[in-house]
Amino acid sequence: MAQLGKPMLDTSAKVYVAGHRGLVGSAIVRELERLGFTRILKRTHAELDLSDADAVEAFFEQEKPEYVFLAAAKVGGILANNTYPAEFIAQNLAIQSSVVEAARKAEVSRLLFLGSSCIYPKMSPQPIREEYLLTGPLEPTNRPYALAKIAGIEMCWAYNRQYGTHYLAAMPTNLYGPDDNFDLNNSHVLPALLRKAHRAKVAGEPAIEVWGTGTPRRELLYSDDMAKACVHLLQMDEPTYQALLNEEQAPLVNIGTGEDCTIRELAETVCRVVGFEGELRFDTSKPDGTPRKQLDVEKIHSLGWQAEVGLEEGIRRTYAAVANKL
Repeated sequence: MAQLGKPMLDTSAKVYVAGHRGLVGSAIVRELERLGFTRILKRTHAELDLSDADAVEAFFEQEKPEYVFLAAAKVGGILANNTYPAEFIAQNLAIQSSVVEAARKAEVSRLLFLGSSCIYPKMSPQPIREEYLLTGPLEPTNRPYALAKIAGIEMCWAYNRQYGTHYLAAMPTNLYGPDDNFDLNNSHVLPALLRKAHRAKVAGEPAIEVWGTGTPRRELLYSDDMAKACVHLLQMDEPTYQALLNEEQAPLVNIGTGEDCTIRELAETVCRVVGFEGELRFDTSKPDGTPRKQLDVEKIHSLGWQAEVGLEEGIRRTYAAVANKL
């Protein structure tokens, strides 16, 4: 199979983006198209249920993709994770197990498994290095999801050792962008704040509610930056890529900006972008979640990538794209 390496990009290679309608998957498709890739495989959930192992195997056998971005997952914020914990662990385990095994049987050249920074311990030292995985208890509110993603990392590592596959895992910080989920019942903090601020401005309301104390710190990465990082990882030259698959440590790379802010500061930035001048009211009866989740991004920086879009600029781009839908 052709190598997807620098400086010659094999833009004719078959690339499957699992979860192409999601926040990250849609951004990866845009980035691949920008680079001139012409054989991007996409399937909706109606066309292919990724939790159906037999259907996934048949798809891989028929299409024979050379490279796979595993961006499909059941995701959500604190409320969704607390409400549907069984679905979060069961569906994510089923999706990744089906895709990883089918990729092995189809002899996929490289696979990038996408997770989340919630895989790390709740009270992890800051900034969080890749080797801090499994060194302490997880945040209870999203433990089922986190455990599923940790299992995905372990699958990649185990398959590499046993079958000689070339599977890598990328753990992004909190992501946001135009294709985010803005449903207040199961969205993450930034899209929820964006929708609340927009609706309050339109309705002339005096205040918006923010969950928790406003003191937890969060690092946020724009979806297009994440997509560029993902493609950057899979198109690395063979020696650089293989060095990341060292059997002595998990094949894991953090992806983030290296900067964070408090929830209060985030809410203030959202309000400034939206033009909402009302009050922020913090509901301290609601959970804060993990106190801080800033990733150490030294590894991804050493590989030649770093984020380009600042937080306020990313929020402006997102709001401009979705304001008429909120």
